[in-house]
Amino acid sequence: MAGRQRQSRRRAGGRVLLPALLLCLCCRAAPERLRYAIPEELGRGSLVGPLARDLGLSPAELPARKLRVASAAKRQLKYFTVSGESGNLYVSERLDREEMCGESASCAVSFEALVQNPLNVFHVEVAIQDVNDNAPRFLQDNFQLEINELTSPGARFYLGMAEDADVGSNSLQGYELEANGYFAVEVKESPDGSKFAELVLRRALDRESEQSLRLVLTALDGGEPPRSGTAQLCINVTDANDNPPVFAQDRYRASLREDAPPGSMVLNVSASDADAGTNARVTYGFGKMPAKVLQKFVVDAESGTITLQEALDFEDTRAFSLAVEARDGGGLVAHCKVEVEVLDVNDNAPEITVLSVSSPVPEDAPSGTVVALLNVNDPDSGENGQVWCELSGEAPLSLVASSGGSYKVVTASALDREQAPEHRVTVVARDRGSPSLSSRTALVLEVSDVNDNAPVFEEAAYSAYVAENNAAGAAVVRVRARDADAGANGRVSYWLAGGSAGAAAYVSVEARSGAVYAQRSFDYEQCREFAVAVRAQDGGAPSRSSTATVRVFVLDRNDNAPRVLWPAAGAGAGAGAGAVGAVGAPFEVVPRSAEAGYLVAKVVAVDADAGRNAWLSYELVQASEPALFRVGLHSGEVRTARAVSERDAAKQRLVAVVKDHGQPALSATATLHVVLAESLQEALPELSERAAGADSPAELQFYLVLALALLSALFLLSVALAVLARVRRAGPPAVLRCLGAQRFSVAGAAFPADFCEGTLPSSYNLCVAPGRAVAEGAWLPPPPPLPSLPAEELLGGEPCGKRSPSSSAGAGEPPADPDAPQVCKPARSRWSP
Repeated sequence: MAGRQRQSRRRAGGRVLLPALLLCLCCRAAPERLRYAIPEELGRGSLVGPLARDLGLSPAELPARKLRVASAAKRQLKYFTVSGESGNLYVSERLDREEMCGESASCAVSFEALVQNPLNVFHVEVAIQDVNDNAPRFLQDNFQLEINELTSPGARFYLGMAEDADVGSNSLQGYELEANGYFAVEVKESPDGSKFAELVLRRALDRESEQSLRLVLTALDGGEPPRSGTAQLCINVTDANDNPPVFAQDRYRASLREDAPPGSMVLNVSASDADAGTNARVTYGFGKMPAKVLQKFVVDAESGTITLQEALDFEDTRAFSLAVEARDGGGLVAHCKVEVEVLDVNDNAPEITVLSVSSPVPEDAPSGTVVALLNVNDPDSGENGQVWCELSGEAPLSLVASSGGSYKVVTASALDREQAPEHRVTVVARDRGSPSLSSRTALVLEVSDVNDNAPVFEEAAYSAYVAENNAAGAAVVRVRARDADAGANGRVSYWLAGGSAGAAAYVSVEARSGAVYAQRSFDYEQCREFAVAVRAQDGGAPSRSSTATVRVFVLDRNDNAPRVLWPAAGAGAGAGAGAVGAVGAPFEVVPRSAEAGYLVAKVVAVDADAGRNAWLSYELVQASEPALFRVGLHSGEVRTARAVSERDAAKQRLVAVVKDHGQPALSATATLHVVLAESLQEALPELSERAAGADSPAELQFYLVLALALLSALFLLSVALAVLARVRRAGPPAVLRCLGAQRFSVAGAAFPADFCEGTLPSSYNLCVAPGRAVAEGAWLPPPPPLPSLPAEELLGGEPCGKRSPSSSAGAGEPPADPDAPQVCKPARSRWSP
């Protein structure tokens, strides 16, 4: 028997798989919903259908698309699974249609197939086809009937109905009664399609001949092979009770709200009996019904009032069919049907299930990108189960309805992480019941960064002021750029990107902080300003950058002393060396007839600094006759302060200091020699006397040191002699006798023992021996008369009117006064007196 059932099941499965495959082929044309059909009781691992192929996915795409199944009803997901390698849909749990769908004529499992990259949802429906795996079953194994012997043929007795969990042709089809001479069974069908059995009396009973009957009642379904269930009929033949109870209606109908509290009255049934006495006393009770129904309702035996015992749930059971019996005192029974309809009440809020969320989503995602999938379900019916959804909150998202109560959350416009790094919205679902019920769930969508912002400098151009002579490595300025992106896209580094010529050698920039440092010390006199371009670059791929200009202004410091152009510094130094050497120093001739304000010369000086550091002032700090000369504070002009008198010395030496206005001030000195004479010829003797004059201070110092050394030597010699005389009484040593024989020259000399004239050129120095100093000094003839020799030949120089540019004192030498006598610098290539 069991083997035949298994073979029948395989044949039924084969018949069902062919339509299922055909259905899969048809479903390719509608990728939004796929339908499969399989028989129940398939084993675990059985193929349902090629899901990936029907969705248009190749095996190579499966790892990236991440095909999976999801459902708002979690219990439905346990029945099916998707292979990650092939994308086929398989059975993962035993399928029992009766357990899954109960008495429903159709049974289907719906779920969603989700794919990523891009995110999309497809609705899949698997129809579970019934297999004849359940036999009909009576609610009780034995039926006890008491029938009066006077009951007329044709009388009918309700036997109830058998249950069969299968549907369609596999469900209950009819009843059969064991062969006998009194009764037959007839199949009756109620309005709801259920079939129940009635026992029909065909021939009059005779209690005296047969007091009881035992018959077998069989219920049959329509499967192949058919299944059956049996029950025993025990019929007792009683004495006559002529009139059975009669209900006012054969079928009662009532409706009850599902929120009706326990104890609520459903309705009242009534039956009457034409007999009298105990045979007319009617009591009420329920016939054979499922235990689930008996738990919900109770009937009062005396009044026939049906009362609710337990709370109803429309979503669980929408209608009840009650079998009510009325029994008189003689044992006759009447039956009626009570149909109780459960009215739906809006007692269930919509249920929101988030199937998938793609978070974070890149900010450059195009409009319409699916970021989340939702499923909304309301178990209520009618308007109470009609749901509409909306998004609450400020976000560039919108809700798109799909089939089967599914919704897609898509981007409504472009995203910008810099303005909103995340979006929080609330999904609100409301039904159309009265009052309306709603539910809500929060949805958080993070936005991932894309390198769509270039660094932005706080300033387009920077200015820095740095004093010159700065230390190498000193900070110049700090540039700062901000990037609105995040992570590596917002990490800014700095680089030099060109600038003015040679500017890159002056500064460098630190890549992380943007600090600009000096590469070396700046010199205002060489470079007063320069500009460099700094580029800020982020770490994105590809990177973005921007540039800013940094202009560096070098500030002047007073680091340059004034430089005297006239009189020349070398000549001034030579003038201070001694009287002899002073012949080669520049000099000015001032007539003794000069009045106050006479322009003697002009001190010319320059300062390489700028501004106040280059403002020069002149001051006379030393003069032979301080009251005779004055110098202009700002012009540097040396003028007579009063008229020249005969008492004034013919030779005047002036020292002027040139100072700038820096802090601290720097200075330089200029020495000017002035000869008071009416003409150049008159000035020449003064110059000669000046050469043969007194010894210089350096020579006097030399003589003083020499004399001190001699005195010290004589003292030491005396001490040594005294010691030797005490030690050696015999006489002095030979060395002392040598010393006593020394002779010294008493002749005077006009020149020192080793005299060199330093005013001649470096290759010609006059050296005079001590023995010939007087003779040569006496041999020197007096100068010839002035008219017989030209001035340039006498001085060894060029005529003033023919001075070449190369022989001039310098570019800064002031022009000569046309009215003053022209005096030329003596050439140093000839002998000087």
